[in-house]
Amino acid sequence: MTNSLRVRLLWWLLVPLAIYVFVTGKAAYDNARHTADLVQENTLLASARMIAGEVEWSDSRLLVDVPPAALEVFASPQGDQVFYNVSVDDGRLLAGAPDFPTLPAAGHDEPDYYDADLHGKSIRAVGFVRQMYDNGAIRRVLVSVGKTQASRDAMFRELWRPQFVRQIEMVLLAVALACIGLTFELRPLLKVKEEVMDRDPMQLEPLRVERLHTELRPIVEAINQCIARLGLQVAAQRRFIADAAHQLRTPLTLLETQLQFARQHRDMEPSLSETLAAMQRSNRSMVGLTNKLLLLAQAEAADYTQLAKQKVDLAAIAQDVIEDLAMFAQKREIDLGAELADSAWIIGHEALLSALVYNMAENAIRYTQQGGHVTVAVARDAGRVTLTVTDDGPGIPAEARSRVFEPFYRASADTEGTGLGLAIAKEIVQAHRADIALRAREHPARGLIVAVEFASG
Repeated sequence: MTNSLRVRLLWWLLVPLAIYVFVTGKAAYDNARHTADLVQENTLLASARMIAGEVEWSDSRLLVDVPPAALEVFASPQGDQVFYNVSVDDGRLLAGAPDFPTLPAAGHDEPDYYDADLHGKSIRAVGFVRQMYDNGAIRRVLVSVGKTQASRDAMFRELWRPQFVRQIEMVLLAVALACIGLTFELRPLLKVKEEVMDRDPMQLEPLRVERLHTELRPIVEAINQCIARLGLQVAAQRRFIADAAHQLRTPLTLLETQLQFARQHRDMEPSLSETLAAMQRSNRSMVGLTNKLLLLAQAEAADYTQLAKQKVDLAAIAQDVIEDLAMFAQKREIDLGAELADSAWIIGHEALLSALVYNMAENAIRYTQQGGHVTVAVARDAGRVTLTVTDDGPGIPAEARSRVFEPFYRASADTEGTGLGLAIAKEIVQAHRADIALRAREHPARGLIVAVEFASG
């Protein structure tokens, strides 16, 4: 998961957001607590001032009548308890709870706020001093008011929690939008991945960069440069194979002529004659392999966009190939048949298509037992032209069908061959943007059907 671009980008987003939420949440927490404390203290002071305003002299004595409004200011759904104490500096209690925890009367008129415990309850209290004058006498009256903090705590929660919840929702929304945005923005890169995965191994065309983001284009352009270098190397290898095969054809042909001439001497010993015959067979195999390598190189180098495309009749090409292979089939005692449409026009390269039909038919004749049947068919239907070669030979096991298109792979070692026939066929089919498939025969359940589908021309 740590190597996921989506996860790593989310971490880059979440860490700053988490720090931001922590800092702003702490600030909101402190502000909410300060606001709740300030409201509570202002209410306590207002109540204390109202009570202090009711202290009066009467017959040289101080009296107080606590107004109900001084206590009603604390009314709240939380039902806080309110306590007060009014006492003179000489210790005489004028009103309120005698056990109220008071502070010593200070020598100034500023209110003092403090926390205390009363009757087992935590309270917040304020002490306010009012000086009273009468006939030259001065008395300092201490008014203390306290209350439990349920309403203060409720106000604090109402101020802080909604802000914290909104911040959490903002983070979750940012993560959701980031995930959605990354999903959409990574689609061009995923399309590049799909384009690469769907490619044939030898398809060395550059990747498209038009729809990619500016930051991703250098990466794809570097890949395209690598593909271009790889294409040059593959092309050089193909040219080498083609050139080598072409250069080998002349000396091999000359060697074939020399071997034929040597075998014409009648006074030759039988052992030498057999040796020359074996050499001639080996030479013919080398000639066949050289021709197949040359054709494979040509087929691999073929590109549909660069083919000398023209309208060709596949049925006529198949007819010519059947006539060329008639002697080979007769020599192997194979019944070579044809089921050809009157005409089957497609767009393609005539020489390569002729090589395709030849390799498919020759491969079937070579691997079919004596007395067997091979049928070449060309059919036209619904904008498609289908070429099929059917035989009643040993067939190819299902697990080996994906490998028979590999160069030099042979499903059976009992028959002479180069293992290049179907490899050449596949390259030609791909060059023409057609489809090739192998399937077993159903009736009888012996043999093989090789089918190639072309777009009709």
